Amino acid sequence: MFSTIWHTIFFDPVYNLLVFFIDVIPNGDVGLAIVCTVVVVKVILLPLSLKASRTQVMMREIEPKLKEIQEKFKDNREKLARATMDLYKESGVNPFSSILLLFIQIPLVIALYFSVYSGGGVALPEINTDLLYSFIPVPITASMIFIGIIDIAARNLPLALLAGITQYVHTSFLLPERKKRDPNAAPNFKEDFAHSMHIQMKYVMPIIIFVVAYSLSATIALYFVISNIVAIAQEYVVKRERAKMGA
Repeated sequence: MFSTIWHTIFFDPVYNLLVFFIDVIPNGDVGLAIVCTVVVVKVILLPLSLKASRTQVMMREIEPKLKEIQEKFKDNREKLARATMDLYKESGVNPFSSILLLFIQIPLVIALYFSVYSGGGVALPEINTDLLYSFIPVPITASMIFIGIIDIAARNLPLALLAGITQYVHTSFLLPERKKRDPNAAPNFKEDFAHSMHIQMKYVMPIIIFVVAYSLSATIALYFVISNIVAIAQEYVVKRERAKMGA
């Protein structure tokens, strides 16, 4: 059952989309096909992505109210949970939208990786015709040299660095600047935890993305670069939209 779901929902659609672009792109540039595939996937996920982005913005807006609720019901977990959920409902916020988007994107990344390196046991530039839909033509040629420079099947340090940098920009765009804590203030577990998560998201995550992108291949690095660029543009649009609504 898992294999059927994997192939029907994730692997086969990604593989066929990638092969389609290899066929229509001049010289069968697999790198450009990956770029086009990522863009199409991001467009398909756009409604969910926009919802997750708006949720992030609105979560920051209701943060003062959340702190008031936490302080008011700090000794009653049941009332705290109920008041928090009421605030989410009143504000039209779904705190799980970002998690859902993450769970969808992870198998898509894996599907793209295996589409390039083991498409049903056949790695590009060879095409596994057994996996193709009837309306997808078999490419005449497939080149693993992205824009005539980068071997998409090998590791690439500059592309991996770009993946880490774009991740940092995206995270910085997403997270608000936190005020510096008073060094003389009493220890606060919640504040310390929030500060730690902020640091990890902003600085540790780009390093992880860089390591993963370099350890696997230029394919994954290219995925992260394009995905982050699209996400940055998306965040910019959402912020402008919220600014106009507040004007």
